[in-house]
Amino acid sequence: MTLLIIAYLGGALTIFSPCILPILPFVFARAGQPFVRSTLPMLIGMAATFALVATLAAIGGSWAINANEYGRLAALTLLAVFGVSLISPHIASFITQPVVDFGNRLLNASGKTGSAPTAASALILGVATGLLWAPCAGPILGLVLTGAALQGASLQTTLLLLAYAAGTATSLAVALSVGGKIFAGMKKSLGISERIRQGLGIAVIAGVAVIAFGLDTGLLSQLSYASTSSFEQAVLDKLKVQPADGASSVVASNDKTIGLADTKKPFRSDLPVEGRAPPLDGAVEWLNSPPLTMEQLRGKVVLVDFWTYSCINCIRTIPYVRAWADKYKDQGLVVIGVHAPEFAFEKKIDNVKKAIGDFKIDYPVAIDNDYKIWRAFDNSYWPAHYLIDAKGQIREHQFGEGNYRQTEQAIQDLLHEAGSEMADSAPVTPDAKGAEASPDLKDIRSGETYIGYQQATSFASNESMRADASSDYSVRQPGLNQWGLSGKWTVGAEEATLDQPGGSIAYRFSARDLHLVLGTDTDGKPVRFQVTIDGKAPGADHGSDVDADGNGTVASTKLYQLVRQSGAVEARTFEIRFLDPGVQAYAFTFG
Repeated sequence: MTLLIIAYLGGALTIFSPCILPILPFVFARAGQPFVRSTLPMLIGMAATFALVATLAAIGGSWAINANEYGRLAALTLLAVFGVSLISPHIASFITQPVVDFGNRLLNASGKTGSAPTAASALILGVATGLLWAPCAGPILGLVLTGAALQGASLQTTLLLLAYAAGTATSLAVALSVGGKIFAGMKKSLGISERIRQGLGIAVIAGVAVIAFGLDTGLLSQLSYASTSSFEQAVLDKLKVQPADGASSVVASNDKTIGLADTKKPFRSDLPVEGRAPPLDGAVEWLNSPPLTMEQLRGKVVLVDFWTYSCINCIRTIPYVRAWADKYKDQGLVVIGVHAPEFAFEKKIDNVKKAIGDFKIDYPVAIDNDYKIWRAFDNSYWPAHYLIDAKGQIREHQFGEGNYRQTEQAIQDLLHEAGSEMADSAPVTPDAKGAEASPDLKDIRSGETYIGYQQATSFASNESMRADASSDYSVRQPGLNQWGLSGKWTVGAEEATLDQPGGSIAYRFSARDLHLVLGTDTDGKPVRFQVTIDGKAPGADHGSDVDADGNGTVASTKLYQLVRQSGAVEARTFEIRFLDPGVQAYAFTFG
């Protein structure tokens, strides 16, 4: 029930996000219509269709991708007819009469005297709108889809997605109510109902054009990268369920954690007790240490760091975690990395061992391939930090990057509470290089993009994506935040594998850094590649894994930094061409 409430509130917040803009013309075109016969069926159709499509996306498969693409095309056609009908019956008469009649019967939008809205017409309009709805994947929607990915899509996934959509529908209903009153007042005072209807028709046509040309995922991504995520994160933290072990009640957030602590106990630190730390059972192997238990660690302050080695957000936190482990190990701090894989290749222990060596990690790492420790902590994020005191109680948490000073201050507080007499000191300032360097948040306009069909979005090749089949692809100039394949590729659930040399991937992005998770197929042979930016060698804008001429080699499966813009950050067209077959491409990330 708590997660349903969280999802509902997260959906309600979507009204404040720019990603809702493309569907607003279709919604407000029904302003002033009867709520029960027009507005309510439309919102129900929109919410139900979104929940269905998002559930199919969580399950994955090319059939779901193709169905959604055909659905979007049908929705665009239907809504274009709707918009033309709103603008003028004379214009509508030039369109094939059966189509116009069908559209008018469904949508009652021709403006003819005596036409009245029906629930069926509004429901179909809602279905069409729901097919085009692409909400920002903030923390709450991310929580739902991550849970589906880790535990499998289920009825609970659909209910959570439906709650998310219902929250958005509720906020849109409120907006429609206000808008309808405004429109009614304008009609009475100015007598311009015909102009209002025509204006809405133009807005609908403009909305169709925005979605058809991909501007809803391109231009709007510049506005919505960090739009409502802070609000959603606050909702998650305030409603996050704590273990029912009799511990004090807490209200947590990313910036400060405030709790109803037991005032009878003389705590030195004002950090609240968030619950007793769960056991560390279930790891398939431990690296850099024999298996550890919470009983063995009693009396120590413990930092549990959930990470996975190809995750850019995790990579950027490693320098801080590594520095804390080194600085405070003699004061009683034990850092434990819990490696919970996102991709199948991250389950290979040899891959993790190599990554640990590359990142110079010497603290204990538990290989949580079965997500048993992940679930014991009720965790949902990469990275996530849990700080445990000497009594085995969780006292602080941090989801995602950032808040390093707060986390280090909490480490010092709990070490003092455990009896350490160390002097307070300045926070660590790691000299992070390459992909480990902090992101340029002010200039990021591109977000994580998966290549495997299970989570692929913004695919811009001229051909439709085919699942688990070798196919020829081509791409011209992708729009902002769109990508495409060229050459012969086999697209799998998680990755695309190049079948013949000479294939390439293009992406139009806007960020300082571009990273791509790459690997090789089972024979493990290195794959040479060349990177270009706007058709030229990268020069000073090359990443740490390529040279100034754009040359590089895929020798292991990991995240490769391919671009770091040295000057002003602007939208650029990236292309990577592979000189050998067998490369596997998983996901783009940016910094």
